[in-house]
Amino acid sequence: MHKSIEVVNELLVNLFNDILTIEKAALDSGPFNDLTMTEMHVIEAIGFTPRTMTEVAGQLGITVGTLTTTINRMVKKGYVARNHAPNDRRFVMITLTHRGKLAHRLHESFHATMVKSIVNGMSEEDNTILIESLKRLTDFFREQYDITK
Repeated sequence: MHKSIEVVNELLVNLFNDILTIEKAALDSGPFNDLTMTEMHVIEAIGFTPRTMTEVAGQLGITVGTLTTTINRMVKKGYVARNHAPNDRRFVMITLTHRGKLAHRLHESFHATMVKSIVNGMSEEDNTILIESLKRLTDFFREQYDITK
């Protein structure tokens, strides 16, 4: 059992680091290489529908102040637009611009390709085991570290 714990730990740490490295390299070499990984995560969190700053900050687990700094950079780069809510001007709505939507779609495509390469050729049984294992791991982390998404 001890050896199994060591192997799983090493695999998880390496996998996490490898995915971050691959994502960063793909971002740096692509058409949206002026984006940071943080900014790409903000683009993912905004998605394709207008969201409030509070919603996006909550989803990312950061303060609205921290998000504001990133959004300011992204507005200047042309990825995000900031507008007041039509019903209540106290609320600021953020949306992706055309450029932001293109970056989002490209990043989604990157993830889809990565996942397809993992599951292609897997048996139905192995696929089910992988999904159940990842669900248990996700549930554990969310419960253990009080992550609500």
